[in-house]
Amino acid sequence: MSESLHIVGVRHHSPACARLVAERIRTLRPAYVLIEGPADFNERLDEMYLPHRLPVAIYSYLSGDDTHRGSWSPFAEHSPEWQALQVAREVGSTVRFIDLPAWHDAFSRMENRYADVADHEHEERAEAYERALTEKLSVQGRDALWDHLFEDGCDAAELAQRLSTYFDHLRGEDRGSQGNQAREAMMARWIAWAMAQPGEPGRAQALVVCGGYHAPALARLWQGMPAELPATPQPSLESTDEEDTHDADTALRFGSYLVPYTFKRLDAFAGYASGMPSPAYYQWVWDHGPEGAARRALQHVMQRLREKKLPASTADLMAVHLRAQGLARLRGHEKPLRSDWLDALAGALVKDALDAPLPWTYRGAIRPGTDPVLVQAMDVLAGDTVGQLAPGTPQPPLVAAVQAELAAHGIVLRGQIKLDLLLEADRAKSRVLHRLAILRLPGVRRTQGPKLAMSGERTELWSLSEPLEQQAAMIEAGAWGASLHDAARARLEDDLRQAHGHIGPLADGLNQAAWAGLSALSDALLRELQGAVANEPRFEALGPALSVLHTLLRHGQMLGMADAPVLRVVIESGFDRALWLLEPPADIAPADMQAHLEGHLALRRIVADVLAHAQDHAHDAHAPSLLDVEPARALAVWQRKAADASAAPVSRGAALGATLSLAGRAANAQTHDDHGVAEAMQLLHSLPAPVLGDALTGLLALAREVLASEPAFVAGMDRTVQALDNADFVRAMPSLRAAFAWLPPQERGLLADQVLALHDATHLSRRTLTAHHAGEAAPEQLAEARRVEDAVLARLAAWGVALEDTEEAPRP
Repeated sequence: MSESLHIVGVRHHSPACARLVAERIRTLRPAYVLIEGPADFNERLDEMYLPHRLPVAIYSYLSGDDTHRGSWSPFAEHSPEWQALQVAREVGSTVRFIDLPAWHDAFSRMENRYADVADHEHEERAEAYERALTEKLSVQGRDALWDHLFEDGCDAAELAQRLSTYFDHLRGEDRGSQGNQAREAMMARWIAWAMAQPGEPGRAQALVVCGGYHAPALARLWQGMPAELPATPQPSLESTDEEDTHDADTALRFGSYLVPYTFKRLDAFAGYASGMPSPAYYQWVWDHGPEGAARRALQHVMQRLREKKLPASTADLMAVHLRAQGLARLRGHEKPLRSDWLDALAGALVKDALDAPLPWTYRGAIRPGTDPVLVQAMDVLAGDTVGQLAPGTPQPPLVAAVQAELAAHGIVLRGQIKLDLLLEADRAKSRVLHRLAILRLPGVRRTQGPKLAMSGERTELWSLSEPLEQQAAMIEAGAWGASLHDAARARLEDDLRQAHGHIGPLADGLNQAAWAGLSALSDALLRELQGAVANEPRFEALGPALSVLHTLLRHGQMLGMADAPVLRVVIESGFDRALWLLEPPADIAPADMQAHLEGHLALRRIVADVLAHAQDHAHDAHAPSLLDVEPARALAVWQRKAADASAAPVSRGAALGATLSLAGRAANAQTHDDHGVAEAMQLLHSLPAPVLGDALTGLLALAREVLASEPAFVAGMDRTVQALDNADFVRAMPSLRAAFAWLPPQERGLLADQVLALHDATHLSRRTLTAHHAGEAAPEQLAEARRVEDAVLARLAAWGVALEDTEEAPRP
């Protein structure tokens, strides 16, 4: 029976393998042609025969609250799997895809079904085998080795023998990874089923087209498998956590759809994990043979180089031809192969020393430092062909839903659109575009607009277009949901999970949610966010995030985010975590000072809001609380921080400023009187000059409304500055200047008026103290000069040298 089974192991997207598959099917006319591909697509195989423009791919996905993954099974005209599909129908064979669906756990770490290798151990083994072959045959790189062995135009019988020998040695007796074992078990069951079906005279029973790595294993496995029709696995919502419960909206979404593909995505040098590099070149080989492919490759490469103003003369072209012919003879090739032409291009056109390896000698993205001539040559050979689906190809519901939303709001994906965010119609358009942006739809890009959803800016500018890759991206986005709202929400939730507990990305994501009008997120994600915030290690990371989120919670009515549960969860968790992180003493780097103060400000705003809400509803016992936080705890932490001599001065000042600004709002808060000013001055007097301004920065950042207008505070600061000697004044000046920068211009002017009044200089304008005078020395420069002068005089006095008529210079 096994003589009626023919397993053709191939390298994906190899023209030689594609020709072999077509020839074997036409010769053997098998009753069944079994192809490595997603078995869940078998009921829709007719879609593969619509008049598409290649390349296309089957995109399979699995999406739910806890997971999202997708995988592609791409097809070009020179792909063996595509030729198997076409020629099998030509000879009347029954066609089936026999691999697991690409959403199966076996593909959890694979973005492409046709990956050359799927596990690390096999990769090492394959590299060792191929390295030995390249050394034996004096060839550089696995792609050059493949061309040398299989793409040189040998006849079908010899090619089949070479492939069988090659893949047998590549796989050996290795069982492969668990994922490969699961896939091969599925494929072997399909083979056993096909072999058990009634035969037809004059036909082979079955021909299998699969990756060469799988071929030796399938030949061993299939005879031990049951003969019944294999069932296609279905994903489930099984959870390893007994306490985990799923909401009604947590049902898994899974399926497969055809999507347009591109040669750029198919190219190994763009990061594609399998198959052949330079898909445009191998398409030319398929269409025109090696000589025709070479002519087209050189024509397009030279044209590109001249467009880019790179050296490409007629003499260079002649040199490339001569080198390629010579290299082909030297390497035993009947006609120059791809590596011969590329080596010839490098030898003839690259005039300088190479800073990186030749890009065709390794796999993966082209490395930095590669000569521009070679970069352009590789890009030409990759090609810019973009696939197109035939009209009527089934698409996920999201595609029609997006088109309906765009039409309903009068949005055309062409040109630029300017939106006024204070107009409800434009706000609705903005939500649609932000949802498309969350789905990463190519051609939808915001070029201007406020960063924060609650900022005062009112204008957005969007650049809209319909690039060729947009259709594929839209179909792939269908994995996230059937409507634009649901898909954007699911994608955003996944992005939030990928933040891995870092509050900054979480806040950015929730800001995006506000823009897109996605106020409701799943309960499971709310629990995850609560736990993630509880693990944030830095107070300075929590501060800016809490500020943004609290603003959205309290003032996000226009965005649909006011009182959103997701914001409550994150703010309440972040509030507790921030206080816990603030409690212990810690140094604060200058770069973190702004974020640290923002953290204090965010906590103060939350406390003030909660206290005000409680006062407004003091007589309503049934009124809901604004937030489940404890203001008394925050006040206690601030009081301890302000009194802690080991804490950073800026933190002590901010803590004291917070308590002063909240005076009288809580039972245990300080009442605002001269005692509060005295506390502030006592703190400042206890600190050395270099950090005096840091503490003042904290005080003014949190309590400038209270302190800056207090005559007692202004007089105390004036006395403090006057008491500094020249050396201390120089050391204190930078931080003092930074502190007073927290005062707005108007308040700075009022402060100047008070200082002038203290010195009986009210006849002077406040600008005497606040204006910047070009060309004049700054006060700290004058003080530094006086400090140096005093040091010189002291040294002279120590040597008994006295200068007559020296005058005491006034303090700058």
